Amino acid sequence: MAFKLINNPITQKRLSRFKENKRAYISFWILIIFYCISILSELIASSEPLYMKFNGKYYFPPFKYYSEDIFMENGRQTRPDYKKIQKDSKFASNPDNYMVFPIFPYGPYESIQPSSIVTSDDVKVIFSPMPMVASINISKDYIIQKSFSFGYVIDKDEKDIIGLSLTSFYQLSEGIRLAISRRFANLESDSSSYKIIGNNKKEMEISLSPFSPRSLPPKTVRLIFRETEAKKEKQILTFNKGLNNISKSELWDLLSDENRNIILDYVEKRFIGVVDNNIINIKNRFYTLSFIKEEVTYPYPPSGVHFMGIDSTGRDVFARILYGFRTSLTFGIMLVLFSMGIGIVIGAIQGYYGGIIDITCQRLIEIWGALPFFYIMILMGSIYGQSLILLLFLYGLFNWIGISYYMRGEFLRLRKQPFVEAAKCMGISSTKIIIKYILPNAIVPVVTFFPFSLVGAIASLAALDYLGFGLPAPTPSWGELLFEAQQFRWAWWLILYPSLALFIVMILGIFLGEGIRSAYDPKKYTRLN
Repeated sequence: MAFKLINNPITQKRLSRFKENKRAYISFWILIIFYCISILSELIASSEPLYMKFNGKYYFPPFKYYSEDIFMENGRQTRPDYKKIQKDSKFASNPDNYMVFPIFPYGPYESIQPSSIVTSDDVKVIFSPMPMVASINISKDYIIQKSFSFGYVIDKDEKDIIGLSLTSFYQLSEGIRLAISRRFANLESDSSSYKIIGNNKKEMEISLSPFSPRSLPPKTVRLIFRETEAKKEKQILTFNKGLNNISKSELWDLLSDENRNIILDYVEKRFIGVVDNNIINIKNRFYTLSFIKEEVTYPYPPSGVHFMGIDSTGRDVFARILYGFRTSLTFGIMLVLFSMGIGIVIGAIQGYYGGIIDITCQRLIEIWGALPFFYIMILMGSIYGQSLILLLFLYGLFNWIGISYYMRGEFLRLRKQPFVEAAKCMGISSTKIIIKYILPNAIVPVVTFFPFSLVGAIASLAALDYLGFGLPAPTPSWGELLFEAQQFRWAWWLILYPSLALFIVMILGIFLGEGIRSAYDPKKYTRLN
């Protein structure tokens, strides 16, 4: 019957219309190709060699289990660490022994050793300019009576400032003068700020705090100076283990010998361990010094062969995504087939027989659909543990209800058609009528909903894994990677790549579903028997 259905002219016409929708047709083949690649994941990304020669014998780890005792003769029957064996003297001493690893020699469960990741041995000293803030107290004739860091603002020695007039460094506007005079007159004044450019061309902001009248007028008024914008960007000096400055920054030449010795002392300590930030003064500007040395801590950003980065437990993100795609799509297909199978059977029975059977089943379905799926899944998971089969079974028990409604409606419509009545008159059994005559004509909702149900299943699995109620650890999962991204929000690669993979698969599934739906005329269900 399946061969007859596929070769039916109407089916061929629908296939032709589907191919005309290029977006859907291309999406279909992309999903097929990606899934086929994921099926062969062990041959693409794995910590086990594709094949190996050891002491004159050939071994094929992807297809057969070998214990560690075979290679190390240590009596252990556990799974061997092939990369460790490759470095062992028993293997390396014999040139006839060799291993051939996949294109990407890292598996989804392998914790990558930090020593295998190449990092820079240099120490970077980052000079971050601190915002310039100073204050002075002036008398009524603008003579400076007290100063705090004002020398850095006007490029003058701090001890020579007291007794000088503010007007010798700045042209004070009428607004500033009025604000100062109101405070000396003991009048209530709001806070105010003004931008001003001094003789040294530095743009500053002068601020005056709110003022309330006192019993006696103030003898001095405080002015606060703030730099409006940083004139210098961050600068970086790089030092190698010989404490040589290998960067081309001119900042090193501006440092005094004392500051250079201080920096070199901190750099030397940073090669050994962690040091705190420091503050240094260069040409009347304070800088915060940060001493950075690249170290391997997980999660680790993309670099070298790990072009998608490493997760929080040292596993390669690309391998996790590749294997996660196979897990997600396999789960989605199995779930959709399982739930649709249940929905088709129950919907067919309801629609074909009708009457008391239909009413009873409808009431039971309503009761079943009211059960809290999420709580049932948590309860069953706590009793039997997390597993793919349990998750598939529980999800399938609740996911069939929607398709049963569509199948029930189709069977209710088709059971009164003349070709069904004729089959009954010929004495054909109800089972044969349902399977051979009605089901091929009622299958349209199943076909059109399949891609959308598949997308929904993949998204549901990712959501459950994200919440921690999905597949058991350490099964590769996109949702589990997104959960790690929530814990390490600075690890952008844990957010980007799983989200991108999930988005691509879902959008391809939606394009495929739209193409299949457009291939069927929703207003006409032509007989295929």
